[in-house]
Amino acid sequence: MAISMDEIKKLRLETGARVMDCKKALEESNGDFKKAIKIVEEKGLARAEKTADRETKAGYIATYVHNNGMVGSMVELVCETDFVAQNDEFRKLGKEIAMHVTAMNPTDVTELLEQEFIRDASLTIAMMVKSLSGKIGEKMEVRRFLRYEVGV
Repeated sequence: MAISMDEIKKLRLETGARVMDCKKALEESNGDFKKAIKIVEEKGLARAEKTADRETKAGYIATYVHNNGMVGSMVELVCETDFVAQNDEFRKLGKEIAMHVTAMNPTDVTELLEQEFIRDASLTIAMMVKSLSGKIGEKMEVRRFLRYEVGV
């Protein structure tokens, strides 16, 4: 089956995966877009597992304060290089995790990673981190977080 550049571009925009990964996923799924997304995600997670032994020396402190000003959090999201630490997607992930911490009040990093994301229950925080790690090709992890609440 011939895969068009438009299909590859659509999958790339949807997943953020590399062009060749998109093409291979579409070929493997015989042009089924939903199956191709699943293939890209699975391969991205596999790529993330390959980086597990690497050292994380850079990162970003993400913050979120709820609109009532009464509760907020800080999350240390780490990666391998300063280049990735400056990446908009990396910083957005940090902000999303900080918002989640503010809303869900996990007791520790292990509990946080196991929780379903408040905006999409089909994802856990761990899956979100692994997905971006696989997409970018660098090890990423939530090292620690703090949550503050007025009066507590």
